[in-house]
Amino acid sequence: MKVWVDMTASAHVLVFRPLIEILRGRGDEVEITARDYAQTLQLLELHGLEAEVIGRHGGRSRTGKARSMWSRLGALRRWARGRGFDVALAHGSHELTMTAHRLGIPSSTTFDYEFAWLQHQLGCRAATKVVVPDSIPPERLARYGAEPPKLVQYPGLKEEYYLADFEPDRSVLDEWQVDPARTLVVLRPPPDVSLYHRHSNPLFPQTLEHLGRQEDVHAFVLPRTDEQREYVRGLALPSVILPETAVDAQSLIALADLVVSAGGTMNREAAALGVPVYTTYGGRLGGVDEALIREGRLVPLTDPRALELRKRADGTAGERVRRDPQLMLDLLLSACGENG
Repeated sequence: MKVWVDMTASAHVLVFRPLIEILRGRGDEVEITARDYAQTLQLLELHGLEAEVIGRHGGRSRTGKARSMWSRLGALRRWARGRGFDVALAHGSHELTMTAHRLGIPSSTTFDYEFAWLQHQLGCRAATKVVVPDSIPPERLARYGAEPPKLVQYPGLKEEYYLADFEPDRSVLDEWQVDPARTLVVLRPPPDVSLYHRHSNPLFPQTLEHLGRQEDVHAFVLPRTDEQREYVRGLALPSVILPETAVDAQSLIALADLVVSAGGTMNREAAALGVPVYTTYGGRLGGVDEALIREGRLVPLTDPRALELRKRADGTAGERVRRDPQLMLDLLLSACGENG
């Protein structure tokens, strides 16, 4: 098979890494396109994946997003035409499914947050298959034209699939001179360039201020953008560790005592790895987070003082769930009748 994968955000590199390994390991040809946004390109390099870089994020404004989308659609169409792809795969890249539909290429898209309304209206209707966790109620997806047989669902979290073969690298703590006597908290800011997170939520900055001044804490902040990095640097908080480039975030999470994130992927990575995690997300919770909260694997945070700051005994974690990424790949490839 000849497979096209489009990556438009940092998490997509993690999701597709094991799937690309399976495809290439069995002799399939995989070509990757990527958007220059956040740490996407750095993570591709970190994982040894080559990609054709096409387009950039459009920024905060709706006008900028629309202009960037239409420009990228044209560039993707010119790039993909005549390459003979059998199937195209994406994690929420509506630009891929729209382009694939235009070129007559079967496509699958996957995501785990159902309230990115415009993105899913465009992406799901153009896709051949929509692959999502079974914790998302199907009726929430019908308005996007995603109903069976187009809609297929898988058990668990996507993170339980792509982290199945993961083991943390403890040297990451030495690299950043993390004091083992201090409580290590990994923090991820909100996706404040996303349309579904347009209103500023003061809870994350309050949490950062609270943790960043405590002498017995390392507050390791993983910003999404250069603008966020400059904001955190400007606070000059004594307990904050702020990397300049992409780092082995999964190892940091696995070795952390606590994770606090305003987004989604890092929350679910912590849950999959059995690490205590709080969410400061200010938007509407999706089905995946609702399920994690019911199961006690994710805790909503309303006041930074409610954080339980304590060391995990000898780095022990809760129960970890590992799932076979072949299942995820089979569902995605069902767009062209191929099931591995």
